[in-house]
Amino acid sequence: MQNFKIEGQVREGRGKGPARRVRTTGMVPAVLYGNKKDSISLTVDAKQVAKILRSETGHNTIFTVTVAQGAEEKAMVRDWQVDPISGRLLHVDLFRIAMDVRMRVLVPVHTFGEAQGVKLQGGVFETVTREVEVECLPADIPEEFRVDVTDMMIGKQLRAADLPFDPAKIKLVTDPIRVIAHVVVLKKEEEPVADAAVTADAAPAEPEVMKKGKKEEEGDGEAAEAPAKAEKSEKKK
Repeated sequence: MQNFKIEGQVREGRGKGPARRVRTTGMVPAVLYGNKKDSISLTVDAKQVAKILRSETGHNTIFTVTVAQGAEEKAMVRDWQVDPISGRLLHVDLFRIAMDVRMRVLVPVHTFGEAQGVKLQGGVFETVTREVEVECLPADIPEEFRVDVTDMMIGKQLRAADLPFDPAKIKLVTDPIRVIAHVVVLKKEEEPVADAAVTADAAPAEPEVMKKGKKEEEGDGEAAEAPAKAEKSEKKK
């Protein structure tokens, strides 16, 4: 594991103005706290912090930070703020670490391999949970949990309890039955409902039939009146 070190300087000024001036020098405001000691306001090198966050262990990296009068303490990055537009680091919280005291951390979970349920059965592999919480000594914090999912078939689930860890050193805080990943059946798209226009064409056009029948009845009436008029003409003659 790579050894990281951050050089900190005690920060006197507080507020937005002093913080902006600190950032223009390539430094960033920081606070060191925890382990039942008073918090210390510091300024630290933004590049050194960024290098730690980009390392394999990320925010779980244990490093040395120098404080007042050259004193050194073990710490981890507990929280940080980044400018949403520029991506520049704005502030960082450093948490003191006691190497003989157990602590809780979040550890990422990575899977590898092609699940047989996908390759042979046409299923879909889905990742549900990407990190789990564990409790252990700082020296026992794992960089990650890697799990081979090649043997997973449709309906098979990878749960937190299935992750490879030594229970003598690491305690799983996340619910053991929490699903990490699974292989599910690909849902078929439902067939579209028949078009309303087609249904309307298939239905009998009752109003048109009634209208047509009415015309026929009117025509029959006119035909019946014609002989009557003829009879009247003959009588007059």
